[in-house]
Amino acid sequence: MKIILVGYGKMGRIIEETALERGHEIVGRIDLDNASDLDASIADIADVAIEFTGPHSAFDNVMKCLSLGIPVVCGSTGWLDRYDEVATFCRQQHGSLLYASNFSVGVNIFFEINKTLARLMAAHPGYDVSIKEIHHTQKKDAPSGTAISLAEQVLRSVPGKENWVSDSTGNPSNLLIESERIDPYPGLHTVRYSSPIDEIRITHEAHSRNGFALGAVLAAAFIKEKTGVFSMRDVLGIGD
Repeated sequence: MKIILVGYGKMGRIIEETALERGHEIVGRIDLDNASDLDASIADIADVAIEFTGPHSAFDNVMKCLSLGIPVVCGSTGWLDRYDEVATFCRQQHGSLLYASNFSVGVNIFFEINKTLARLMAAHPGYDVSIKEIHHTQKKDAPSGTAISLAEQVLRSVPGKENWVSDSTGNPSNLLIESERIDPYPGLHTVRYSSPIDEIRITHEAHSRNGFALGAVLAAAFIKEKTGVFSMRDVLGIGD
């Protein structure tokens, strides 16, 4: 598989290492200083692009890849207010897009556990739910995209919770996401249900970024000859 890396920071370099270990080829490394190299000439030789940049550039990068006919895997967070626009454009172009707030296989299993626990807790209003996430200080968004995904799953199932907030308000309808930035820290997410009687916690803790990189490469292999809009649930074969 021939891969273009769009974003060549720490994450891009770990993805490159993982891809090469698995026998794939890196045919382009696009960053701020050579953004114009993402053009038709490189599109002709690439099977897929993996985009890991930031909230201010992800939308333009993904749209450029789709307009060039390059299947694209995107792991940038903080731009999802425009996700529907991108997904519509992808379908119009008969392109291929896979977005995930987190590519870790373990985190995507954690998402399924979180949804199941939220459904079970829906009948028990004596528990208050909150989320905590910890990442390295170079992470550009807070809360993390993963924490927001967890919160949205909880909001769909737990009565009385209407929206997530990043600062405590004292309003019981708000779901608090507490964010902390510590170096070095690959990532931790905890969902906590607390009552005066007891507490239930589920936690995913990453030991390195390698799991994210492996998931991104697996996602790239999954979409390179497909058309449509996909998620890691498709890659992992997780049904509804």
